[in-house]
Amino acid sequence: MKVLFLALFLSIVTLNAFSQKAKKTLVAIKTETPPKMDGVLDDAAWQNVPIATDFVELQPNAGTHEKPEERTEVKIIYDNNAIYVGARMYETSSDKMAKEIATRDNVGNADFLGIIFDTYQDGINGTGFFVTSANSQFDAKYTPPDANGNTEDPNWNSVWTSKVHIGETGWSVEMRIPYSALRFAKKDVQTWGMNLIRKRQRIQQQLFWNEIDPKANGFINQEGILTGLEKLNPPVRLAFYPYFSTYVNHYPYNTAGVPNTKASVNGGMDVKYGINDAFTLDLTLIPDFGQVQSDNKVLNLTPFEVEYNENRAFFTEGTELFNKGNLFYSRRVGGQPIHHDDIATSKGEEIIANPTETKLLNAIKLSGRLSSGLGIGMFNAITNTAYATIEDSLGNRRRVQTSPLANYNILVFDQNLKNNSAITLINTNVNRFGKDYSANVGGFVYNLNNKKNTYKLRGFAMMSNLYGGGMKTNTGYSYEVIGGKSSGNFTWDIGQDMVDSHYNSNDLGIMYNNNYLEHNLNLQYTNYKPKHLFTQYGVWTNNYYSRRVNASNYQNYNQNFGGFGTFKNLWQVNINGHYRFEGNDFYEARTDGLRYRSPRNFMLNWNLSTNRSKMVSGGFWYSDTWVWNGKGGHGNDLELFLNLRLSNKFSINEDITFSPRINYLGFSTKDTVNNSPIFALRNVHTVENIFSLKYTFSATMGLNLRLRHYWSKVNNKEFYNLGKDGYVSALTTVDFDHADRNVNIWNVDMVYVWQFTPGSELSLAWKNSAFNSDLPANEGYLNNLHNTFNLPQNNNFSLKVLYYIDFQALRKRHDKG
Repeated sequence: MKVLFLALFLSIVTLNAFSQKAKKTLVAIKTETPPKMDGVLDDAAWQNVPIATDFVELQPNAGTHEKPEERTEVKIIYDNNAIYVGARMYETSSDKMAKEIATRDNVGNADFLGIIFDTYQDGINGTGFFVTSANSQFDAKYTPPDANGNTEDPNWNSVWTSKVHIGETGWSVEMRIPYSALRFAKKDVQTWGMNLIRKRQRIQQQLFWNEIDPKANGFINQEGILTGLEKLNPPVRLAFYPYFSTYVNHYPYNTAGVPNTKASVNGGMDVKYGINDAFTLDLTLIPDFGQVQSDNKVLNLTPFEVEYNENRAFFTEGTELFNKGNLFYSRRVGGQPIHHDDIATSKGEEIIANPTETKLLNAIKLSGRLSSGLGIGMFNAITNTAYATIEDSLGNRRRVQTSPLANYNILVFDQNLKNNSAITLINTNVNRFGKDYSANVGGFVYNLNNKKNTYKLRGFAMMSNLYGGGMKTNTGYSYEVIGGKSSGNFTWDIGQDMVDSHYNSNDLGIMYNNNYLEHNLNLQYTNYKPKHLFTQYGVWTNNYYSRRVNASNYQNYNQNFGGFGTFKNLWQVNINGHYRFEGNDFYEARTDGLRYRSPRNFMLNWNLSTNRSKMVSGGFWYSDTWVWNGKGGHGNDLELFLNLRLSNKFSINEDITFSPRINYLGFSTKDTVNNSPIFALRNVHTVENIFSLKYTFSATMGLNLRLRHYWSKVNNKEFYNLGKDGYVSALTTVDFDHADRNVNIWNVDMVYVWQFTPGSELSLAWKNSAFNSDLPANEGYLNNLHNTFNLPQNNNFSLKVLYYIDFQALRKRHDKG
């Protein structure tokens, strides 16, 4: 099978492909006198400098050149310290400019100009700097697509400056990007890859200096060329970010000996050190993540854990190398202790404290890329021992260890190859000190393209080992191979994934289950230049088939299809359907050796969203599901979202989702006598309501408020045994706890941020939360919302000051003094 697949791929790549257009070239000019950063390009340094112009649309009308009266003109100069970008964005009227103010790393509803540098000219990796018409800054890194198809890492941050000027015939911007914000080889003559991006928000027009062909595979590889850079000296890249924070937390325990209010003071530091021109060391000492957004917690009725977003900046910024192979789920570091749910108590004892997180002591990242294209990354973090506290009826207390001191490590070697290809070696290791087991996972990832970048072969091969802690070494394997056509209006790929029954990457990664062999066939057609209603539309289909590997057995087969499009008025529509045949679910029963014959079902989804550049925008998502379980199973999802921009400073957003599930069958509990699974026929009603408010005082100061209420109610109607054949049979007597469930989760996150100097900020935060699962399960949403306000509330107030200290600036001040 694998030999035939490889032969098929090698024969396909010899077919004719798209010819590549000549790349545009811009010459940068060296200046002895840097321009004054005022947004007005009238300095002598900008005179007689070559201009990059004639931008080409990608959206909404791919391939259309900009109009002369709405042209873009960009110049680039440099000196011994920085790159300077000067740009004029012409408009026929100032009314055509969108100028919503947003804080750092938020574009908002505003026009913007951006530049992306590919300093090693590998066509794969880039660094982007963007400025909006309101002088809001945004920066990002660009890499090959990750497991979710994302190529942009918006969490990467650097320190640079910009200034905008608004005029009657458009707007202009000056940007100063110090060499400390870039990585490049130390050589006398530099040639960089580069592209320029302009966004005209009101008409959702996106233009590029070097044309981006939407039918072609890749983004950075479709860049232009920047020449004229000579004798650049990479500076000493050393910066310190000391912080101070204080917290006050109040919860009405109203219990003798337990204070309702607690306070704490913290301090620590982040350090960024450029070891050489290519590599940077990031270090966080005694980190503080108390002001990150609260998790969107839910009632989980599935047999798998819930994957939460990472909101801690250290773990989201510059981690592109460590995400290769999907082995790094950063929430494992400082996450729930491994024995959190394993605490045994004696009669008369109760658990009075059981931390849900382990304390992160420190973490470091070393990453960079050599001029040869070899990227190297090393990540290391240490978490402290965690303990639960147990108290008996006499008030005596004892501590039980729930997690040992642990070290987390990742090592990556990523080599760029010709034709925008790459191969990666990666290894992750979790070493737990004490009696607990350790884990090691490693292998290689490959992403190969033919010379014309029109066909691809990608995948990985991994091996995991769990060892120590008194357990027998457990070794497992997994691989993925996907090949297909990656350019053109019509694209396709076919792939196979295998994970054996012993493979386990969950100690530092995340995987829901193992022991499967999957096959996928994906077909897609996209028309980027339709003639009538749409500016773009596409259709797609997918076939998915899965079997178990150990004790080979059929699991499920899905047929999926859909279509999407953008109308001339910039409204967007999406319709898709999913048909799943009857299958074998080996996880729902929560019991080894048993399966549940999951019924066939059909889901149809509709989505419509309006033009986001309007003062009022919004849309809906509606899903209808039919389940052939013999009980009339039926489910819906209705999401309504509304965005109201009251001014360029003030906006309100509302997002509410209703998700009823009627007559669904699923695992409920286990029989207390023989530990066999009990299934329930149930109705589940879930509502999630998120309200957010944003007021931005300036590009460096803003206030954000986010309120979330989540409610989920489970009403069990009938109970069933699960037979060995996978089908359920009704129970005549019920002698177990079959209580219904009613969960309310409430969160308030309000944060004021002031960036008082570049790289430095002060933030004030208020976090309010409440949780309850004891309210009656016979009431509706409005009563639950009202009752939630009467629950005991946890209030947390914090102040944090982070200060940016640049070693280069300190040294210059010292030399002048």
